[in-house]
Amino acid sequence: MQMEPGAAPLPAAPYFETDAAFNALYPAAVSQHARRHWTPLKVAKIAADFLRTGAGNKVLDIGSGAGKFCLAAAYFHPDTFYYGIEQRTWLVAEAQRLQRQLTLTNVSFEAGNVKHLDLQAFDHFYFYNAFYENLADAERIDEEVGCSAALYEQYSYHLYKQFRNCRSGTRLVTYHSLESEIPPEFHLVHTEINEYLKCWIKV
Repeated sequence: MQMEPGAAPLPAAPYFETDAAFNALYPAAVSQHARRHWTPLKVAKIAADFLRTGAGNKVLDIGSGAGKFCLAAAYFHPDTFYYGIEQRTWLVAEAQRLQRQLTLTNVSFEAGNVKHLDLQAFDHFYFYNAFYENLADAERIDEEVGCSAALYEQYSYHLYKQFRNCRSGTRLVTYHSLESEIPPEFHLVHTEINEYLKCWIKV
C-alpha cells in the first residue's frame, strides 16, 4: 500500500508487526528485492536490542538500501538515533519518504559512499553484507552501481581499517557477512538465525 509523497502520516504500529505489512509500504520496484536485500523485522529487533547501549546512541547502517532496518530499529528504540548510508539515490528517496510518513524522528538517511564517511561519528554499526552484490551478479538490485570482485575487496578492507580505529566497546551486528571486514579486535558474543546473525563487541 504505497502512498504518494505528501500523503497523510501512517499509524506506524501495524506495519512493524509482519514483514508482509511493512514491505507492502514500498512500490513493487522496491518490495521485489525484500527477500534478498531488506532486513527481516525479526533480525532488526534482535540487532536493535543489542546495539542499544544507552539513550542517545548513534547507530549506522552501512548500505541501508530502502531503509528497513533503520526504520524498524527507530520504531523499536525511539531513544536511539539511526543513520543510513546508501549509494542508490532512488532507494534513499524511498527510505526518506517512509521516514516522513511513519513520522519517525530518530532516523535519517544519506546518499553517499561509506568510504567518504567518518565512522568515528557513530557509536555502533549494523551491516547486512551490502558488498555481496559485487560477488553475485544474479542478486544485483540494478545496474546503477558498478560491481566487481575487486570492489568487494576494496570496500571490505576499508571497513576493516575503519573498524580497527573504533573505540573499545563498539558494537557491531552482521547479517549474512563473509566476515572479511571484521578485525580481530571484535569478539563474537552472540549468534542467532542459524548463525547468519552475529553480534560483536570490540575489546
